[in-house]
Amino acid sequence: MTDILLEICVDSAEGLAAAIVGGADRIELCSALELGGLTPSPGLIRQAALAPIPVYAMVRPRPGDFIFGQADVDVMRAEIDIIREAGLAGVVLGASRPGGALDETALRELITHAAGLGTTLHRAIDLVPDFDLAVDLAADLGFERILTSGGARHAVEGMDTIAAMIERAAGRISIMAGSGVRPTNVGALLDRLPLTQVHASCSGPARAADAAAVRLGFADPTGRETSAEIVAELKRALRR
Repeated sequence: MTDILLEICVDSAEGLAAAIVGGADRIELCSALELGGLTPSPGLIRQAALAPIPVYAMVRPRPGDFIFGQADVDVMRAEIDIIREAGLAGVVLGASRPGGALDETALRELITHAAGLGTTLHRAIDLVPDFDLAVDLAADLGFERILTSGGARHAVEGMDTIAAMIERAAGRISIMAGSGVRPTNVGALLDRLPLTQVHASCSGPARAADAAAVRLGFADPTGRETSAEIVAELKRALRR
């Protein structure tokens, strides 16, 4: 039986601790997961550097699309410097052109700047009009892996595309399925796809927010947070 690596995305110190306790093999460190994940704060990056498992930090300087001008790219280069200086294992990044194709110029600049760090191409790839070309470009640029849902809202809905991406990659680059992966549906992914890595948030309902903070708009009453129990449950499902 091949071990399947479990990557958990977190956006807080509490989430980081819960993912480790639950048995995560690698962390994707972010801020603002409710916005799809942004670059984490320097303080959280430094705390994550103490983790006993590899940590890759998101490099995404603002919410919205992935169409980045040179000013954004300059910010991302500075964020990569902070991540490297803290001693994290790698970075997670992506960039698009209008229409959804990967921005080769921006990605080449960023991945060159990230030399010496591990690199994951994030779900910007799920916007592309041609997955074959995108997989080829990611491999040529030197990314370690691609995180993808196969262009669907959730990975279980994009399995056919993910399967085609794995075939296209032909061992040149790893394909990691993510988005909506839970203990209850990961079996369907494993039945269909020869995966070696899976990405999930393993979130559950957050503790009740302070009523005054909710009233003033500082807190979301429907927030979620990483659950060590769900991480452990997903890890067990991967060992089936």
